[in-house]
Formats: sequence, structure tokens, C-alpha cells
Amino acid sequence: MPLSLRDKNVLITGVSGFVGSHMARHLLDQGARVYGLLRRRADGMVPYNLRRLGIAGQVNLLEGDLEDISSLGNALSASDADVVFHLGAQSFVPRSFTNPTETMGWNCCGTANLLEAIRLKDVDPVVVFAGSSEEYGLVLSSEAQYEVAKKKYGSIFPEPNKIPEVPISENNPLRPMSPYAASKVYGDFLMRNYYHSYEVKTVVSRAFNHEGAGRGIMFVTSVATSQVMKVKLGEVDSVAIGNVNAFRDWSHISDIINGYLLLAEKGNYGDVYNQGSMRTNSVMSYLLMSFAEAGYPVDRIETFKGKKAVEDPLEPDKSKIFEVSFDKTKLDGMMLRGEMEYDAGDGGVVVHSGSRKFKVTFDTARFRPAEVPILFSDTRKINLLGFKAERSVRDIIRDQLNYYLSDRDRKGAF
Repeated sequence: MPLSLRDKNVLITGVSGFVGSHMARHLLDQGARVYGLLRRRADGMVPYNLRRLGIAGQVNLLEGDLEDISSLGNALSASDADVVFHLGAQSFVPRSFTNPTETMGWNCCGTANLLEAIRLKDVDPVVVFAGSSEEYGLVLSSEAQYEVAKKKYGSIFPEPNKIPEVPISENNPLRPMSPYAASKVYGDFLMRNYYHSYEVKTVVSRAFNHEGAGRGIMFVTSVATSQVMKVKLGEVDSVAIGNVNAFRDWSHISDIINGYLLLAEKGNYGDVYNQGSMRTNSVMSYLLMSFAEAGYPVDRIETFKGKKAVEDPLEPDKSKIFEVSFDKTKLDGMMLRGEMEYDAGDGGVVVHSGSRKFKVTFDTARFRPAEVPILFSDTRKINLLGFKAERSVRDIIRDQLNYYLSDRDRKGAF
């Protein structure tokens, strides 16, 4: 079981974000004294996520900025923190391509400032750092993919020791594919350096994708579920999505928060732990499961020109792939075995649900300049500490759909 922080002081950077706000609520429910670092707002309002979760008046908000080391020192003094969860970051991958210097400022300089403030103040909290599965970047799942990657990028560094490299262990080579991912590699190594150099009690979490109610609208899971809810409510009759071939290891936010607490209690200082569900599903399957959870069972999908069709694409498939049996769909299995792939030339797919048809268009503007093809965690290391993922992908989708339904009721639209 994860750590109980009752009567402990906990400082959360990024407290107003998706993960930070859920973390704050969880800790408050446990009886912790929660402090949150918050940048000055011109309007003076408490951030939406804290208000939405009903904890606006319960978190001790401390004004500060990751790029201002003196404000971090003040926050450490005011909170007298037993544990610091360093979640604050610019975390949207596409934004890191359009504004890499902003990303480096928050993620690299901000992390260095926090560690320096801890060292200079001579305080002794446990620091859990929110690294990212994006640090692994270009993960090689087959010899064929390796050859395609070499042709596309010219060289692969580090070269693989084995293929496939999935499920991804903590020892897998790091090949970051975005400024965001590179910034997290920096923070990951710096955290461990401060443990070895100054004995700061750091633990690195490389969490794979974690989702749930309130996830930012720019993230692909919210892109899918928000549009499907609009279809359900009759506001639109089609959906647009980016690269549906990408595979991700999606966990429920509550599972990842439990993992963070476990690492604060039992993680070895200076060490790195994957957090994830030890499964992988395609963006296409996530979208189709969203239709199914909204009340539209998916009987068949076909590309606009009808050349690629799959009957019962969501049929469960528990066959072994990468020598692991995990929850996936029939379509996922086909895609992972190289039997199905979608490209921009397909235009999109038509989703058949009984007598109804829904159009899904492939939006090339949503494609990344450099894409991470697959993320699939090997969580055996953190499992040895007592971690277990409890929630399914469909649990995540149900929470997101319910959120967009209730959000519409509050705002009149979304």
C-alpha cells in the first residue's frame, strides 16, 4: 500500500495542473498539510482545477515561480516540507516544438533552481521528480521498424542492444524525440546527480501516459473523448484526430498518484522507476472505445476509400506480443503485427455502429514533427515495492466522458 502522509507537510510544484490538483486532493483526503507553488495571476483567481475538485480553500498556496530561485527558497521555508512532489513543468509535447526555450526554462532551469534551493537552504525533504516515458522516445519494436527509422533519421543513437525493446525497462536507451522529452532527460539526470553529489533524497518517476477527468483538452485522449461526447449530444457529426498509429501505455490518474506516494515512501534515493499499466493500445482503439463507451458499439471500420476494413475491431485480444499477454483489441493486435497501418492518404475512417455511421478524419496538422511510435512499460521494478495498476483503459474513458458531460452542464458547452 502507498504511503499515508497524514500530518505531514507536502509541497507540490505544479499544484494547479491536472496531476498536481488530483495529487493535492488525494493528500488532503489522507490528512496531509498540502502546500502548492503557484505563479502570480493577474486576475487573482484560484486556478480552475483546484476549484473544480473542491479544494481551493484547503491548499496552502505559495506564490512562486520555478525560474525564480528565491521564491522556491521561500516556499521551502514556508512549507517545511517532508516531501516535495516536483510536478511543475511545460508538459505539452507539441508546444515544446513551437516554443522550446520556454520549455527549457521551466523544465530545465526550474528543476535546477529547486534542487539548488534545497541544497542552499540545507533542508531534507524527499523529492519525487515527475520524469516521463517520453524520455525513451524512439523505442524499437521490430527489425522492420528499425530499418525504417534508420532510413528516416540516418542514424540511431544509442544503437539497440536487443530488438524488440518493449516492454520498456528503466535500462532502455534514452532517445528523446522532442524538446519536452530532452528537458525531462535533463531533470532526470540532475535529480540523480544531486543525490550522489549532495545527498538530496531524490527519486525519479518515469510515468507513462496518465489520464482521467480534467485532462487538458490538447492531449489526445481528451481530443478523442470530448469530440465523441459532442457527437453523442448531437453538436457535431464527425471527429478529427491526428496519428492513430501511435501506441501508448495509458494509466488512470489515481493509479499513478498511488505510485508517486509509494516512491516517496519506499523508492531508493537516486534511483529511477517506471510507472505504467504494462499494456499498450493504439490511438485508434482509444477513439473506438470512446464511441463504444458513449453507447455506440463498433461493428466495423473502413477507410474512406474502403480499401482497409476491420470487422469487430474492439474484440478482445489477449494473445502474446513481445512475449507478453496484455489487454488489447483485435485492431491493436493487427497493427502491432504489421497487418494494418493507417496513413494520411487514407483520409480517415468510417465507424459503423448498427445503422449509424460516423466519420473520423485524419488531421495532419495534429501530427508531430518527430513521432514516438510506441510506449509500453515494464513496471516490474516498482511492482516489487507493492505497486499494482487497478484501473482499465475503459475506466479512464468513462471518467473522461462523464467529465465532459458534467462540464457541458456547468458551462453550457465545451
